[in-house]
Amino acid sequence: MAENLSRIVLIIEYDGTEYCGFQYQVNAPTIQDELEKAIFKLTGEQIRVVAASRTDTGVHARGQVVSFKTGSAIKIENIVRGLNYYLPQDIAVKAAYKVNSNFNVQREAVSRQYHYYIWNCDTRSPIKRKYTYLVDGELDIEAMNNASRLLVGKHDFASFVTDINRASIKSTERTVFEARVTKKGKLVIFDIIARSFLPHQVRNTVGSLIKVGQKKISVEDFQSIMEAKKPGLAGPTAPARGLFLMQVSYPRPLGEYDENL
Repeated sequence: MAENLSRIVLIIEYDGTEYCGFQYQVNAPTIQDELEKAIFKLTGEQIRVVAASRTDTGVHARGQVVSFKTGSAIKIENIVRGLNYYLPQDIAVKAAYKVNSNFNVQREAVSRQYHYYIWNCDTRSPIKRKYTYLVDGELDIEAMNNASRLLVGKHDFASFVTDINRASIKSTERTVFEARVTKKGKLVIFDIIARSFLPHQVRNTVGSLIKVGQKKISVEDFQSIMEAKKPGLAGPTAPARGLFLMQVSYPRPLGEYDENL
């Protein structure tokens, strides 16, 4: 039977508000659990899915990538419709692809892109409250951008993890390809692209960038935090609700990884 298994890759979008992150947990709602339940209802198979990026509690995704193996004969074009029928309204499959049996969504990813959304306003927005972090007072976007540019390149980001998760990390070096801050009306967007990230790295970075924007610390202070390489120094950790996994990129479009093409 194993020879007849196909590997399927899904692009999924979800509102992480009601979930304890992507990864399965006993007696806790997770994105992985909902996906696996939907796959079981569609195929009758108990299948474990693998995600390209394990988002934390409350974090959202527009372009998460997951994969699973199946012996089902369901046509690829029917997988999106079928899974969306069984998934809750805050999770949706956007696309599905059949790929090579040895394709690994984690190892073969060349970059991951995250956005963090700040609602920069003196009054809260009930509509945006689940997807942004309210910060009042004017933010110095130019200073935040100057600090963001320091992130680009290969650096030791030890200062952007906490002591509690430092012990499980083999290396705190990461390579950031792009990092910038833009403002559209009252919405401030931190955009960062890297091959991979440390736990809470983006949210701790945002916490420090906000302090730069508020002139509580200087760009030089931000650089000193980076260079100190001391776990727990950056932050405070920005709330999960403003963080979105936007895209996971691969050397080729996912539709080109089918060995039968």
